[in-house]
Amino acid sequence: MKELEIITTGGTIDKVYFDDQSDYQIGEPEIGKILHALNVNFNITINALMRKDSLYLDAADRALIRAAVVASEAGHILITHGTDTMVETAAKLSSISGKTVILTGSLSPARFKTTDAIFNIGMAVAAVQSVEPGVYLVMNGQVFAEGEVCKNSSANRFEKIGESGSGT
Repeated sequence: MKELEIITTGGTIDKVYFDDQSDYQIGEPEIGKILHALNVNFNITINALMRKDSLYLDAADRALIRAAVVASEAGHILITHGTDTMVETAAKLSSISGKTVILTGSLSPARFKTTDAIFNIGMAVAAVQSVEPGVYLVMNGQVFAEGEVCKNSSANRFEKIGESGSGT
């Protein structure tokens, strides 16, 4: 892989905590800083498409994400996305052929000391180079094919459909 396009959409991975507001807001994309610090050895293009919590993504937003993937000249695309509706966006992208598309995010902001963001990004970068073309979600140390994964909100993790509780 010579080049990876990264499309950022917001989500927890890019959230920033503001003490004066006691609230989280979506900040600048963190993935470029993370990959730079990890000294990756290939070209990265970052398309900061939007800054939204995935709970607020609608059909128009998903159409915009899909259009960005289709329009991209890259064959390998990594999308950072909020975890609450990542599965729905992956489904919207499922009919795209000839590209390897990975969606990842985090359950806590990348700026936090104990975050899953760096691990998930590392796994996503490895997966985008290893899997066959298609759409995948990378979370919780696993690569899931689109259509075979769900978020188990009570356990705060992603699981293969039908395997609830299998990771304990």
